[in-house]
Amino acid sequence: MRPINELIWHCSATRESQHVSVSTIRKGHMDNGWSDIGYHKVVYLDGSVHDGRPMTKVGAHVKGHNTNTLGYCYIGGVAKDGKTAKDTRTPEQKVTMERLTREAVRDYGVTKVSGHNQYSTKACPSFNVRSDIGLKGKPKAHWIGRVILAIIGAVVALFVYKKRK
Repeated sequence: MRPINELIWHCSATRESQHVSVSTIRKGHMDNGWSDIGYHKVVYLDGSVHDGRPMTKVGAHVKGHNTNTLGYCYIGGVAKDGKTAKDTRTPEQKVTMERLTREAVRDYGVTKVSGHNQYSTKACPSFNVRSDIGLKGKPKAHWIGRVILAIIGAVVALFVYKKRK
C-alpha cells in the first residue's frame, strides 16, 4: 500500500438533492482525459459509500496534492440555483463522512483532514472541513507506527541496560 497521510474532502458540485452516480463522475473525468475517476470514495445522498479509484492508486483530485492523499467526495455542494456553493450534505452523508474520516485515520494513518478549498480558490466542498469533520484532538498513531516505536523503545532500553553493565 502506498503511504497516505491526508484525506481531502470534495463535493460533486451538483445541485442540492440531485443524485449523480460514480459511473457518471467517472465518465466525466475520463472524458477530460484522466485514466479513471479522481476520487477514491463517493458518498451518495442516502449516506451509502461507493468505491471510485482503487485506494492503492494515486488519486486525481487536487493538483499538486495527490501523491500521499485520499480523495473522498460527497454528492452535492451547490444550491438549487446551480451556481451558489452550499453545504447540502444530508444527515446520512454527515454521519458517513465522520465515519469514513475516523476509518482513514485508523486504517491508513491519516494525520490531516482538509477540504479542496484549502488548496485552491474553489468553494469545494462547500463547508469548513477543519471545524466540521477535521481531526478532533491529536490523531492516534497508526498501528504500524506504534509497532515501530515499540521496537525502537526496546532497542534503546536494551542498549542502555547493556551500557550500565
